[in-house]
Amino acid sequence: MGQTASSTAAPTAPSGCPVPHHGASSSSTPEKCPVDHKAPAACPVEHKKPSATDTSSPAKCPIDHGQTNPLNQMPELAQSRAPNQSVDLPTERTESSIPRDGSAKWDYPSPQQFYNALVRKGWETPEEHVETMVEIHNFLNEEAWQEVLKWEKRQYNFDDIQLSRFKGRPGEMSPKARFFMLAGWLFPSKFNTEPPFDRHDWVVRRPQTGEEVRYVIDYYSAPPEPDGSPVFSLDVRPALDSFSSLKERIVVATEEAWSSLKEDSKPPEPSVSRQH
Repeated sequence: MGQTASSTAAPTAPSGCPVPHHGASSSSTPEKCPVDHKAPAACPVEHKKPSATDTSSPAKCPIDHGQTNPLNQMPELAQSRAPNQSVDLPTERTESSIPRDGSAKWDYPSPQQFYNALVRKGWETPEEHVETMVEIHNFLNEEAWQEVLKWEKRQYNFDDIQLSRFKGRPGEMSPKARFFMLAGWLFPSKFNTEPPFDRHDWVVRRPQTGEEVRYVIDYYSAPPEPDGSPVFSLDVRPALDSFSSLKERIVVATEEAWSSLKEDSKPPEPSVSRQH
C-alpha cells in the first residue's frame, strides 16, 4: 500500500467516545468518531459500497476545504449558533503542529464551526459528540502530517517543510483506491472491499529549493478493536506528478515487498520444551 499507512485504534476520550491510537502498520491513518457505545464501533458517516467502477465517494469530510478564505487558507465557517442548537459549543480554534509558512501554523475549526458545517450539509449529529469529532478530525490530520514528513525525509534534508495548501476531494476516488476496490471486487477474501470515506490532496512546499510536492491521502475505516474502539487507516503517498515521486513510490514499494519476503522466508524459531 505504500509508505504512509498506519492503522490506528482509539483510546477512550474524556467524553467517553473512542479516540484512535496507533496500531498495526498498514498504509493508513486514524481519527475518532462518535459512536453508539452499545453497538459495534463505526464511523458516524453512512458508508455506501460502490462498485469498483463507481466514481462517487461514499462519505465526505464535513469541512468544505475547497471554499477557503484567501487570507488564511481556511474555510469560512460561522462561529454563531445554528438554528435549533440546544447546547453551547466552544468557539476557540486549536493550533495544529503543521507549518503554514515560516512563522505561522494552520488552525483547526472550532467545535461550533464544525457543527455549523455538519448542519449546512444536512448531517444530523448529536451536539454532545461534536467536540469529540473535532478531536478526531484534528488527530487524523496530525497523523497524516507525520506520514508526509516520513516521505519528505527521504528526499529533503531540511526540517522547514510547510503545508502550502490543501483540498478535500471526497467526490473523487484516487486511482490507487479505485484499483484496490477492483481488487476487492475480484478477490474479496484477500482485499478490502470498503472504499475510502474521504480523500485530501495536500501540497507541501520545500522552502530551501522552492519545490512543491502534492500528496494524496485516502482515509479508510478499519475493523474495530476487540473492545469496540474504532480504527481508521490513512494511505498517504506522493502523487505521481513527477518522475522523482514515481521513483520514490517504486523504491518504497520494493523495500516493503523485500522486507515482507525476508520475514516470510525466516525459519520458525525452535521451540524449547522442559522435562520435569
